[in-house]
Amino acid sequence: MTSFSTDTETIVRPRTGDGDHDRFAHYVKKDEILPSTVEGTPVKALCGKVWIPSRDPKNFGVCPTCKEIFEGLVPDGDSDS
Repeated sequence: MTSFSTDTETIVRPRTGDGDHDRFAHYVKKDEILPSTVEGTPVKALCGKVWIPSRDPKNFGVCPTCKEIFEGLVPDGDSDS
């Protein structure tokens, strides 16, 4: 069975008026956060949303789709199932 890394951090994208994704903090890979912050490059959340983070994720609830996907990931090295 393929295992997935659960090394993620919650970040949020700016509100742009394009739907419910604007109201949530999203999960992305930690190694994408610094380049996005420094270079202004977009990141891709577990739910598929792509944006350039600029807001404090503590001000938003977690995206239910990202949360569901994250909770379904198998930690690295855990291949019992």
